[in-house]
Amino acid sequence: MKIIEIKDLYKIYTESEIPVNAVNGIDLSFEQGEFTAIVGPSGSGKTTFLNMLGGLDKPTKGEVIVDGVNIGLLNSRQVIDFRLRNIGFVFQAYNLIPVLTAKENVEFIMQLQNQNKNDREARAIEMLQAVGLGDRLNSRPSKLSGGQQQRVAVARALASKPKFILADEPTANIDSASTNNLLEIMQELNKKENITFIFSTHDQRVVNKARRIITIDDGKVKSDVKL
Repeated sequence: MKIIEIKDLYKIYTESEIPVNAVNGIDLSFEQGEFTAIVGPSGSGKTTFLNMLGGLDKPTKGEVIVDGVNIGLLNSRQVIDFRLRNIGFVFQAYNLIPVLTAKENVEFIMQLQNQNKNDREARAIEMLQAVGLGDRLNSRPSKLSGGQQQRVAVARALASKPKFILADEPTANIDSASTNNLLEIMQELNKKENITFIFSTHDQRVVNKARRIITIDDGKVKSDVKL
C-alpha cells in the first residue's frame, strides 16, 4: 500500500543572484513497511527532500501526498497538527528536552496529542523497553550516552504510532557499537510493527541494512534500487 506519493517536486532557493534548485523534479512513492536509505553527496538535496516529505519545508512546485493528503496545501497550523499525528522524526541532534526524564521525553508527543495519562505512560514504557532502555525510564538526557539518547529519540518517534519515520543522519553522532545496536532495534520494529523508515544518510552501515536505496544528486533521483 502506497503511503507517500511525490509528484514533480521542486525546491528552488532564490536568496542569491543565481537560483539554487535544491530539489529538481523528483517523482517517487513509498510503500507501507519500507526500510529505505536516501544517499548522495553533501549538498545533493537529501535533507531538503526529507524536510518536504515531513512538512518542515514547503515545495516551490509539485506535490507531497501522505495517506491521500497533499501536505503542501495545508496551512501552518494544519501542517503542525498533521505532522504530530502522522510523522515521526529522528534527527542527527537528539532534540531531547533536558529537564525531562527519558519516559517524559517519550510521552511528550502523546501529551501534545491529548492522550490520557495512563495510555501515554504505558506506551512510553513499552517503547523504551523495545529500544532496550526499560531500566533508564527516569534518567535525564545528561545521564545517558549519545547512543542511549538516540534510542530515546527513536522511542519518542515511534510512541505516537506514526505512518512513517523520517531519520536524518541518525547515526552521525554515535559510535559504531551504538549504531549497530540502534539499527538492529529499528529493523526489528520495522518488521514487527510494519513501520516505514526513510533515512537520509552517509553511513554505509545504514545503507547495508536498507532494502531500498535511492541515490539523489543535484536534486534529482539518479538511481532507485530495491533489494
